[in-house]
Amino acid sequence: MRVAVAGFLHETNTFAPNLADMAAFRNGGGYVPMTRGAAMIPAFAGVNLGMSGALSVAAARGWDVKPILWAGAIPSARVTREAFEMIAAEIVAGIAAAGPLDGVFLDLHGAMVVEHVDDGEGEIARRVRAVVGPDVPIAAALDLHGNISDDFVQTVDVLVGFRTYPHVDMADTGAAAARLLDTLMQTGQRPFKACRRMSYLVPIPFQSTDMAPADGLYAMLPQVEAAGAMTASLFMGFPAADIPDCGPVAIAFAPTQAAADLAADTIAAAYEAAETAFDSVTYTATEAVAKAVEMTRGTGRGPVVIADTQDNPGAGGVSATTGTLRALIAADAQDAAIGLIVDPATAAQAHNAGQGAVARFSIGGHPGVPGDHPVQVEATVEHLSDGALHATGPYYGGTHLNLGLSACLRIGGVRVVVTTGIAQMADREMLRFVGIVPEDQAILVVKSSTHFRADFAPIAREILIARAPGPMPFDPADLPFTRLRDGLRLSPGGPAFATPRAAAARPYPGDTRAAVQHQSTDNQHGKQTC
Repeated sequence: MRVAVAGFLHETNTFAPNLADMAAFRNGGGYVPMTRGAAMIPAFAGVNLGMSGALSVAAARGWDVKPILWAGAIPSARVTREAFEMIAAEIVAGIAAAGPLDGVFLDLHGAMVVEHVDDGEGEIARRVRAVVGPDVPIAAALDLHGNISDDFVQTVDVLVGFRTYPHVDMADTGAAAARLLDTLMQTGQRPFKACRRMSYLVPIPFQSTDMAPADGLYAMLPQVEAAGAMTASLFMGFPAADIPDCGPVAIAFAPTQAAADLAADTIAAAYEAAETAFDSVTYTATEAVAKAVEMTRGTGRGPVVIADTQDNPGAGGVSATTGTLRALIAADAQDAAIGLIVDPATAAQAHNAGQGAVARFSIGGHPGVPGDHPVQVEATVEHLSDGALHATGPYYGGTHLNLGLSACLRIGGVRVVVTTGIAQMADREMLRFVGIVPEDQAILVVKSSTHFRADFAPIAREILIARAPGPMPFDPADLPFTRLRDGLRLSPGGPAFATPRAAAARPYPGDTRAAVQHQSTDNQHGKQTC
């Protein structure tokens, strides 16, 4: 089977301060940097990404693989028109030039918003479909945070979403999608589809499949498949996207329409029934640090881990705000470490000063976050690094990262990991590369919401969620939405988005469509469909 493979990944926070341009995709920001053609084969060997799993299936099934392009960037504000058009055009041209194809595999995210297009994945799929024609099957692997449009579902033949958050199954998901694509190519048959939209958003930290009720919701998916679906996915949605398709969906593919409908309805009903169970405790930065200090005085082993969730670069944060750092210093915390603080100027200053030097630094801070400012402090340059590291934990899964000039600065009992490049703190190697032994710390503050759990939970005495000021509000209800579908509740049991709130909505530049509310209803089943 001759199969073209390509990837284009971005999770878009439409409220974030920084756009994703070509430089962001070339750098990767925790992903494999932009890679083309035959170079994709070795680049994805042993890495936890959807493309890796697909290529492993391709080798096992003997496909004639035509690798086109793979590009991914760290979550941020919308993708620039220039970057999207350049990358999409190269993917489409490469697929068109690959000759007659038996199938196409796409490694996508599901929550890409572009300056001129709300539905990035749907637009990519539409363009690919236009060049391969109606008879070539297209399969896609997606993040469980996808905000999935009906156009996208109708354009592809099958899609599969992650089932873990932290995403430790990215490669497994790519493999699952590739196996389904192989089945479609071998049989020539296309599955029936069903898609259901659900009624409420969930804050990112509470979507973790290591916690109830999300763990049970995803555990039921194999049971749904055993009852007749070829594949079934629950997309929790990425809540920081002010688009009509924002929100959770259940999608199923099956040999019959009845089986697909039953699977999607079963997942949707379980999600709706779980609304009151999505609840947990969060703290201010001062409260979290005080609680962590108190916990370290008691019995037990391992560090208390504090998730600085509102500055998570994996959701559009800048990984530079200082609220939790200031709380650590004010509490005179001992054996504490925080990272990453992305501050190229401070990292360069540390390298110029040299290891062991004591100097006054202005660390972090972001002018776009009310109340946030740099920490002006005297610190010791404890360790220097060129920023190269091998992230071997379950989330990054062997990815080689380059964070640029980096340093460990010590302020009393607090160590600060300062870097030039940005990536989500989700691997213990992101502390070790500047000389910090995470297992030996009493308190660890990570700029992450959930992915850190994959590598840090095994050593953590306790995990606390802190709501220090940052670009990514913990509660979706705090976001200034104007374009959601009418009636979507902004958090479990929270307020519903209503038409009056959308009255002042303006279309994005270049978007010729009205800010419509996608509320089609399946009269036969009484369900809100996609």
